Parts: sequence; structure tokens; C-alpha cells
Amino acid sequence: MQKGTVQLGFYGAFVAFLAALGYSIVQMLQVVGLLKYPLDAILIYGFSLDIAPSFLLAILALHYVAPNDKRIWSHAALLFAVMYTTFVTLMYVVQLSTVIPGLVQAPADSVVTVVPHSLFWTIDALGYICMGISTLFAALVFTEQRSEQWLRRLLFANGFLTPVIALVYFYPHFSIALLLLGSPWVITTPGSLLLLAFYFRKLAQESNSKARHRLIEN
Repeated sequence: MQKGTVQLGFYGAFVAFLAALGYSIVQMLQVVGLLKYPLDAILIYGFSLDIAPSFLLAILALHYVAPNDKRIWSHAALLFAVMYTTFVTLMYVVQLSTVIPGLVQAPADSVVTVVPHSLFWTIDALGYICMGISTLFAALVFTEQRSEQWLRRLLFANGFLTPVIALVYFYPHFSIALLLLGSPWVITTPGSLLLLAFYFRKLAQESNSKARHRLIEN
């Protein structure tokens, strides 16, 4: 097992955890009215943009450390992680670089403005649907042994939330009450990413321990 792969997985998962935690906090502050436009949108899109590449790198590393008989699942997780990252990177870069600055100067709706059921709303939805499917496949890499069971369960929980996330995005009439249906995401996503970082750290410790034993034996 290459040291660089494990380190990439750890830092990718941990940065994604911090970004998901930041997003969750900002989203809650927005819902209760403590953050207003454009600051709320800048923070939400900024943290969301940080999640995507970090998540992708963590899943890439997971694929390379997965047992051979589990790599079909890690590969599937990686493919959906690539789609997730592509969709949301397009979404958030356009919003942060073009839409928000434009709306601040001259408020006016356009085809790139994010409102329920708009073009970029749908792109965002596709991104998070792909992320959920990615975590569902990633869960299949892990076993129910004690050291992995909570990671496996949180990844499954996040994956099983995907139909709920789709409902929130595509239900004809969006509301805050509908948004709250998807609120378990703020637990399952940061939680699974944090445990994934711990998983990579455990692999690094085991690898270092084996290396020390080989040195002692030689």
C-alpha cells in the first residue's frame, strides 16, 4: 500500500468533512434568517465547491486501497464521484464568478439564476444525486467488522437519502419544510467523511507499524 495514496485519502476526506461541516452550519444560519444574500449564497456555494474535489480525491484513494474483490464497488463510487464533481463545479463556479456579482450590481433573473426548478437548480440536483449514489457504492467496499461498521452505515444512510434529496429538488412546490426533509444530510455526509478520514489514518498507522516490524526483523 503506497503511503501517498493513504495520505491523499486522509486529507481529501478530512478537507471534504470540514467543507461539509461549514456548509451545514451556513445552511442552518440561512434557514433561521441569520445570514442574508449575497453572503449566504457565497458561503454556501464556496463550501460546496470545496467539498467536491476533496470528495473525489478521497474516493479515488479508496479505490486504490480497496480489496480486489471490492473494487467493482469502489470503481462505481469513483465514476459517480466524477459526475458529481463535474456537475457541481460547473454550478458553483458559474454562480460565484458570474451570477452573484451580476445580481449584486443589477438584480435581474436570467437563465443562470438559481431558483427552484431552474437550469442550474437541476444541475445542482444531478450533482447531489450522483454524490449519494457514490456513497452508496462506497459503502459496499466496507464490512460490518467493528472498525468499519459505522462508516459503512453512515455511507449507506447517505446513499439511501438520495430519493429524499431528489424529492426536495424536484417536488413541484419548494418550501423550507420540504428542505428540512433532507436535513439528515448534515449528519450523514460530514459524519461519513470524518469516519472515512479516520479509516485512512488507521491504514497509515497499520502500514507504519508493519514497516517498523520489517526493520526490526531485518
